[in-house]
Amino acid sequence: MDLFSSARETQRRKEAPLATRMRPEELDEFVGQQEIIGPNRLLRRAIEADRLTSMIFFGPPGTGKTTLAFLIAKYTKAQFETINAVSAGVAEVRKIIKEAKERYSLYQQKTVVFIDEIHRFNKGQQDALLPAVEDGTIILIGATTENPYYEVNSPLLSRSRVFRLLPLNEEEMKMVITRALTDREKGLGDYQVILEPEALDHLIRVAEGDARMALNGLELAVLTTEPSADGKRHITSEIIEDSVQQRVIRYDKVGENHYDTISAFIKSIRGSDPDAALFYLAKMLKAGEDPKFIVRRMIVHAAEDIGNADPQALLIAVAAAQALEMVGLPEARIPMAQAVIYLATAPKSNASCQAINQAISDVEKIGQGSIPMHLRDAAHPGSQQMGYGRGYLYPHDFPGHYIKQEYLPAELRGRKFYHPTEEGYEKEIKARLEKWKADDNK
Repeated sequence: MDLFSSARETQRRKEAPLATRMRPEELDEFVGQQEIIGPNRLLRRAIEADRLTSMIFFGPPGTGKTTLAFLIAKYTKAQFETINAVSAGVAEVRKIIKEAKERYSLYQQKTVVFIDEIHRFNKGQQDALLPAVEDGTIILIGATTENPYYEVNSPLLSRSRVFRLLPLNEEEMKMVITRALTDREKGLGDYQVILEPEALDHLIRVAEGDARMALNGLELAVLTTEPSADGKRHITSEIIEDSVQQRVIRYDKVGENHYDTISAFIKSIRGSDPDAALFYLAKMLKAGEDPKFIVRRMIVHAAEDIGNADPQALLIAVAAAQALEMVGLPEARIPMAQAVIYLATAPKSNASCQAINQAISDVEKIGQGSIPMHLRDAAHPGSQQMGYGRGYLYPHDFPGHYIKQEYLPAELRGRKFYHPTEEGYEKEIKARLEKWKADDNK
């Protein structure tokens, strides 16, 4: 690198965002993720010993995935290559693999390939990587905010170790921000910043463990605040609020947040907590989740977890879905909320769900069985000659519109699938069944 190139590189680094400038250059400077990168941890030992295997870093933004990859680049003697998952094609992947084979053949030097946002690689691109990962031609390091168990091909995933990175906690966020405020070479140390405690708390709170978001918000706050009479830049919570704007709702419509949030939503309804259920409903609507998906889950829940304890629940869930079709958002949020509250506060019973599951299990284990002759269709004259329908007792001809007779195949005679609870309307159903049983025994 010549003198002019070096000067340009230095200037480029100075003009880079604060979060980029503050990336640690040594493992000891890395903040957070001590469960995987702390002293004597597996990943730490592998990096320091330069004994790397293919791995995938999975976690929300600003938790250090890319930083870890670049730290590995500093520690390893292997050639370090990066691929842009958005723009790279299969041809580029194959070119890097070809060069990696030649490099190892000529110089016995390994190649590490870093792919940021690996979930953006399509199946063809991921398949192109597989043989080279399998035979060790390349050591893959992937980074993704999406759950790799959903987004990365199973064969590639099985040949990689997944490391999950968590949002930074409050103390770790304070450490990151303090370093940036005091570092005069890469950070904001020359600006003489006074960050008020309330502003610091607000910045940590809205960043939600995302170091990049916190640092970029802090930098904007500092650069847009004029020094006071004392020559220092006083950063208040109001300034931080303006700089960060609003809390970012992290939500991916096809990945982990999607599944985790809908799971929490349903479990809150099942647990009879209308406030939590409304919160998750609001989060999904605000994040742009498909409202049809939400109401479909509500319909399933109404039958699965409420059932006949309150038969109205299913009707109300279906009505919410119909309201969504008729009026659309944002107005449909109101009938959706009404339905969520009803479902959450309704008596609960999963007896219907258990009943059909048990019935399906018996069909699989025992078989379909032989339908009793008296229950078979006797509409055709030939069927009558074979005895179909003979001996069938028409319930409406008897008191109470009920008469005991066998309905199950002989192979399943006596089996019980539905066990009503004492909850809500199901208590009445249980009493009715018990009365019929008592009448049968008279």
